[in-house]
Formats: sequence, C-alpha cells, structure tokens
Amino acid sequence: MRLLRDFSLSSVVAGFVAVLVGFTSSAVIVFEAARAAGASPAQTASWLWALGLGMGITTLALSLRYRVPVLTAWSTPGAALLITSVAGLPLEQTIGAFVITGLLIVAVGASGVFERLMGRLPMALAAGMLAGVLLRFGLDAFVAMKTQLPLAGAMFVTFLVARTLLPRYAVPAALVAGIAVALAQGLFAPLVVDAALTRPQFVMPQFSIAAAVGVALPLFIVTMASQNVPGVATLRAHGYAPPLSPIITTTGVATVLLAPFGAYALNLAAITAAICMGREAHADAARRYTAAVAAGVFYVLLGLFAAAVTAVFAAFPRELVMAIAGLALLGTIGSGLAAAMNDESQREPALITFLVTASGLTLWSIGSAFWGLVAGLIALALRRVLARRA
Repeated sequence: MRLLRDFSLSSVVAGFVAVLVGFTSSAVIVFEAARAAGASPAQTASWLWALGLGMGITTLALSLRYRVPVLTAWSTPGAALLITSVAGLPLEQTIGAFVITGLLIVAVGASGVFERLMGRLPMALAAGMLAGVLLRFGLDAFVAMKTQLPLAGAMFVTFLVARTLLPRYAVPAALVAGIAVALAQGLFAPLVVDAALTRPQFVMPQFSIAAAVGVALPLFIVTMASQNVPGVATLRAHGYAPPLSPIITTTGVATVLLAPFGAYALNLAAITAAICMGREAHADAARRYTAAVAAGVFYVLLGLFAAAVTAVFAAFPRELVMAIAGLALLGTIGSGLAAAMNDESQREPALITFLVTASGLTLWSIGSAFWGLVAGLIALALRRVLARRA
C-alpha cells in the first residue's frame, strides 16, 4: 500500500509536533471564547470534540485525496474575535452565527472566487509572507534559552548534530533530547488523565440579524484573511498547487455540519502546515503528505479524548514546545527568505511583505499576514506603474 510505503518516523513526528504546537499555542483562546459564549464545561469539551474531529477528518480526506500536505486548523484569530463579539448573545444565536460563517466559506469556495484571487498571488510575496509568519517561532527557539538553557540548548545541539549525520531525523532527535532533559529536571507538569470519550453536546442554532452582522460576517472575514490566505501562501511557497475551490468548500461544509457542536470556523493552516511541508518532515516532497495524515490522526484523537489529550499537551514545558517548533521550522524560514529575495524585480515588495507580517500589525481584528500581503502588493503595483511611465 502506497501510504504505508510513504510513511516514515520523521513524518509521524512532524505531524505530532504540528498538533502539539497548534494546540498549546492557541487552545486557551478557544477555551476563553467558549466561556465568553456562555458554554458550560461539557459544551466546551464538545467544542474541542467538534474542532478536533473537523480538523482531523478534513486533513485526512484532503491530504489523501490530493497527496499533498493539506493541514486544516481552527481559526485562532476567529476565536480571539469571539471573545469580544459574542457578549450578550444567547449561545443558540452564537451557534447560528457559526453556521452562517460556514455557509459563507462554502459560497466563496464553490464559486471559485477565492481560487482566482489566489492564483494571481506573486510567488515572492507568498514566500515573504510565509517567512514573516514563521519568524516569531524561529526566534522563540532561542528565546527559550533565556529561561531553560539546558533544555533548549541540548535540543539545539542535538538538532545540529543530527542535521549533519541523520538529517531526516533531526527534529525527532531534538524532541527526544528535550523530553529526556525535561524528565531529568522534573519540568513536566503533574499528569492527571481522564481517558473517557468526549461526549458531543448539540445546540440548536438560532438565527438573528445581530449575530449574523456582529459575529458571522467578522468571523468569516477574519478567517479568510488571517487564516486561509496565509494557508494558501504556505502551500504555494512549498511548491504545492492543489485545487483550492474544493479545499475551501470542504472546510466550509465541515464547519456547517459541526457548528451545532461548537466548531466555529475551520480553515487552512499556515504555521502548523509548514511543519509538515519542510524537508524535516520527509526528504521527498511527494511523500510529505504523510506528515499531514499523521497530524490528522492526532487531531481525531484530540477530539475523541479531549480531556486526556488536553492534560498530556498541557504537561509539556513551554520552553520545550517553543524550541521544537522553532527548530522544526528553521529550514522553512530559510527557504521562504531565499524564495522571497530571489527575483530582484520583486525583492523590495517581498521584503516589505516580510517585515509587515513579522511586525505583528493587527487592524480591525485582521492579522499581520493579510496586511503584509496588502503592503507588498501595493509596493509591487506602484513599482510596476512608475516603471512603465518612466
């Protein structure tokens, strides 16, 4: 079977690291969004069930369908938006807004509008955006040395040695070294695991103009601009070009179906997807889809055993997560910068895209990746117009 032949230890570890980084970096925002929406503890667990299954099933289906590492994720900026936008709304109307958001994503995907727009995205700007998005994670690998030098330092040295001797296993080796040092120093938090299956909680959607305008429309815009656009840029920067319309449509359909259980918005991943697309995941780019498949399996387990997985991931030392994410993305950051600077005619616009994206600029709840792309496109357009007139 081709799937089994294509799998490797490095791809499984890349999938695990992607899920670990994605969960530990943003789960608390999802918890806070559920609390702001008035969800009970059981309903909050249901949100994780719906999001985990949604991400896992869509990731598995799309990656196996196109043999490309297509990783989906929950909308982190969308969750942050919910914290401030759902106040005063009944939970049923908030769930109705999630359904409307999913329908809007389906409409944009099925119509082909999003794919046509992304087809015109210059490769240099896409690479600059990717490098800017990932820069913070690369820096965090060394920021971790401020508070845990033995842990992060051991991981860094192990990575460098393995990168030369066993390049495919550099990230797994660094992860093992980090776990060993963390265990020796007693850095793991106490582990209390509830192995029971998560029980989904259905909430009947209600629809209102206030929820549609105040929650659904902003959530849709933020998800498309701050998540799907960088997600497409990540695919393009790594040389993958699957059809976007069915992919976006699939995430929208999954959102609609799982919204009554708490799946507020599913979309393409960017940061975690890059972990599955780099050479550390697999030396052969055609086989890196197996890293996304592994991540999909871990996401399904996250949904089914939300309480247990939450406890396990929460036990990992913060510095270990920071270090392994940065090391796993090191090659991707370098490749992105190289691609952004390669074409001299687009070098300056790509650099502007990189810097604005890396700055963390946020306007109207839309993240810096979108504004970096806007700034780069403006710079490129002005350059071309003025050059023609000159």
